[in-house]
Amino acid sequence: MTILQPGAGEIPSETYLPATVGTVLWGRLPCAADAAVLTIAPGTSVTIDTVSHEGILPDQGQDPIAFFGGHGVPAEQVLEDAVAIAAAVARDPQLDGPHVVTGPIRVEGAQPGDLLRIVVERLQPRVPYGVISNRHGRGALPGELPRGGATVSVFTPTESREGGDVGLLPVTEGGEPLVAFPLAPFLGTMGVAVAGEQRPHSVPPGAHGGNIDVNLLVEGAELFLPVQVEGALAYVGDPHFAQGDGEVALTALEASLRATLRFELVPRETALAEFGDVLGPLIRAEGHLVPTGLDPDLATAMRACVRAAIALIRSRWGMDEHLAYAYLSAATDFEISQVVDLTVGVHARIREADFAAVDAARGRITA
Repeated sequence: MTILQPGAGEIPSETYLPATVGTVLWGRLPCAADAAVLTIAPGTSVTIDTVSHEGILPDQGQDPIAFFGGHGVPAEQVLEDAVAIAAAVARDPQLDGPHVVTGPIRVEGAQPGDLLRIVVERLQPRVPYGVISNRHGRGALPGELPRGGATVSVFTPTESREGGDVGLLPVTEGGEPLVAFPLAPFLGTMGVAVAGEQRPHSVPPGAHGGNIDVNLLVEGAELFLPVQVEGALAYVGDPHFAQGDGEVALTALEASLRATLRFELVPRETALAEFGDVLGPLIRAEGHLVPTGLDPDLATAMRACVRAAIALIRSRWGMDEHLAYAYLSAATDFEISQVVDLTVGVHARIREADFAAVDAARGRITA
């Protein structure tokens, strides 16, 4: 494959935002006090380079040429922006998170109370490899894995096959045969700036979005986020090639992507009419509306997601509360987004087609 070095290769949109020392944060998310690195009109598509944190962290040597070279990757296939970020972007390893985020992007006219709609138009792998890690006594089995507390970083090559791109893992360390699993790229971090002058840690997601790690955000998906500050100040990062629901080992297949996203505004009045009062990330993907629930406690996150789903159904389709609750129990899957980001996530997949008769009766045109 073509290595998508900064500015090289296909750039699908007319507006391009590279990941440079001046356009990224490492370990923190933007706040209202941050200056935008790009200003756009609503409806603009932007091609954004994102850089994975895997291969640049201190416990991997903070030298991506050496780290990936140790796995047989030639220096010319290591991303130049990853090398520059590892060498020059400030990060406190004791206080900051691991993620590199590109932005923030100011969307003209965005005001608190509006929704920012981010449409995922294109996701291009920048390299043919990634890393899956388990470290720091975290993951779904803290204290049990990794054995001995050592960092485990599994180098994972990818290849194109007739049925689609796959990641490859050996059954035993360094051995054969190989397990091949399908790739489904998405951005784990998509968010808007928080109010105030304190940059949030990059790991826990929240009402601002951030590190939500919902693997439904593939090409064609849409993410709605409640705007927190004037201009929204959007950002993206934590690129993945693949992730199972739960992301149990701590990371999934982390690898750099070139993302083309369209940023649109949904004014508050329209947002209320369409979705009710959206208090956190809301996704539209694969014919579903997908509300989320976030909390450090998984059971509490589940309850928050159920409440968000009931509120969405009542606001959008006028369904009585007890009937909405019954519908969710009979027809909606509640899935664990991730259990490894301090604040865990649950998301609900509500089929829009189930409400086609209601939409038709109300004159709502659906896709």
